[in-house]
Amino acid sequence: MKQAEKAKTFGALHQKGNPVVLYNVWDAGTAKAVTEAGAKALATGSWSVAAAQGYGDGEKIPMEALVATTRQITAANDLPLSVDFEGGYSTDPLGAAANVEQLIDAGAIGINFEDQVVGGDGLHPVEKQAARIRAIREMADRRGIPFFINARTDLFLREGDLSKHAGLVEEALERGKAYAAAGADGFFVPWLIDEALIEKICAASPLPVNIMMRPGAPDVKTLAKLGVARVSYGPGPYRAMMEKLKEAAAAVYGTL
Repeated sequence: MKQAEKAKTFGALHQKGNPVVLYNVWDAGTAKAVTEAGAKALATGSWSVAAAQGYGDGEKIPMEALVATTRQITAANDLPLSVDFEGGYSTDPLGAAANVEQLIDAGAIGINFEDQVVGGDGLHPVEKQAARIRAIREMADRRGIPFFINARTDLFLREGDLSKHAGLVEEALERGKAYAAAGADGFFVPWLIDEALIEKICAASPLPVNIMMRPGAPDVKTLAKLGVARVSYGPGPYRAMMEKLKEAAAAVYGTL
């Protein structure tokens, strides 16, 4: 399947009420395992990719290493691959677009692209984030690829008090609408787990909504009923696998 066809296929999987489920991977081996388990598409998690290579999250892994991982996954697997690209490794619109183009060259057909200031405080102003999305969209269009830009807002992620999430919904929707106008294809609201708030955002968002699984989150069937179009697992799979590895290793060393 050609890259443009993969991108189109990936976009079509985002159906409100029938979400595409992405069990996030971090290298070619885990991509193969998840594919064999029945996945229809693949997505990396930034935290997992970085941790697997000894780095912290927050664009700590060199971009060259991230691009290399992307190329390794796409070379070994024919499913569509979306890459968690954090803040694009550049606050400049053209710089971010040039960096995303490297992922396209490596075979990716989509990204997660967040609006928090990586390594800083708060979120980028809506206009600035929209400008970065627009530059990525224009670059991908020139390449002839319906590249899937999953615009992520970190409003909920950065607010640890869940009781305050309801007060962030309107701002989140304003950001989502601005990102849609700039050319985004999806709207990612990680850390939101309240069913009523998820349903409200799904009803008002012009873009298909992505929810991340975490402790306390509704299950996939419930999320589907709420109108979610994409469910991802973030760093959960990596953490679970590392715990099993530690347990198995501890059982070995405990017998010595």
